[in-house]
Amino acid sequence: MYEDFKSGLSKTLFWDVNIQDIDAEIHSLFIVERVLTRGTLDDFRAIKNYYGIEKLKSIIVKIKNLDERTLSFCSVYFSIPKSEFRCYNFKQSNQTHWNY
Repeated sequence: MYEDFKSGLSKTLFWDVNIQDIDAEIHSLFIVERVLTRGTLDDFRAIKNYYGIEKLKSIIVKIKNLDERTLSFCSVYFSIPKSEFRCYNFKQSNQTHWNY
């Protein structure tokens, strides 16, 4: 099942690492953050099916950086108040110059 999971994710998500070296359990935070911020709907379905809703919720609230749109989506989709997300409580103190 693990190899099916990795092969089901878009290869472009992990352009900077060797996907064969990624362990889905050890690197779950890294995988979920990449999928949420840069993945497709199919990638999202793949992580949802692999990790399950409850584990996915516990991973998502630990992510350090999520853009406002992704944070809002996760908050609504998983019924988690924004105040429970790490990225909401510890926003970058030095905001970026470009606001898209």
